[in-house]
Amino acid sequence: MEATQTNASFDDLLKIMDDLREKCPWDRKQTLQSLRQLTIEEMYELTDAITDQDWKSVKEELGDILLHIVFYAKIGAEQQQFTIQDVISGICAKLIHRHPHIYGDVQVENEEQVKQNWEKLKLKEGKTSILSGVPVSLPALVKAMRLQEKAKQVGFEWDNTQQVYKKVQEELEELDEAVQANNQDEMEAEFGDLLFALVNYSRFLKIDAENALERTNKKFIRRFRQMEDMAREQGRQLAEMTLTEMDGLWDEVKKTENK
Repeated sequence: MEATQTNASFDDLLKIMDDLREKCPWDRKQTLQSLRQLTIEEMYELTDAITDQDWKSVKEELGDILLHIVFYAKIGAEQQQFTIQDVISGICAKLIHRHPHIYGDVQVENEEQVKQNWEKLKLKEGKTSILSGVPVSLPALVKAMRLQEKAKQVGFEWDNTQQVYKKVQEELEELDEAVQANNQDEMEAEFGDLLFALVNYSRFLKIDAENALERTNKKFIRRFRQMEDMAREQGRQLAEMTLTEMDGLWDEVKKTENK
């Protein structure tokens, strides 16, 4: 098979996977457990590309994730647990079952009703809690968003944005009280409540809190590295500067970006 396949098919990918599993020492050695961390890394690389709106990288990272899906299915087939066809058939059946407004006679008026029906169907399938579909290992900020979205589907939700904003202010005041009391455990608990309220606020503003924070992380990295470059141009290191001098560099970087 040639290295440059411009019109490769899904079957081609399956054939390559078979070849790698048979002939490549590294690929032969892999297990579900050894691939797990690599898959997590690939997912984070995809989210980075999405945050940067880098379409070329999004395409490449999707290819990497597709390879991992095929790899897991190959291992599943070797263990006589499932095949890639079982995976595809399963998701097709699930999508049809959970979209009765498309493949059945259920009527919906908006996306919120679609989500509510989705959660009701999951409960009928044996889920014991509306929150049971939220993975335990999700990063805390993403988990907070998912928990709130799930609770919303049964009506456990604020009425308007102003109510959520007041809740943020309330949690900030409670955090300040804990700080004034110098109670470390209470400070951590109240800080968590404040973050949870801010995530709620972000939902009402239609902002992805995780993506917003990552954008700020990237902005801080970019600006800090520019500060380091500016300091080196002066023949200095940031560690040698006073806070006032570093603040001056930070302001210069911001002015340059604003221009």
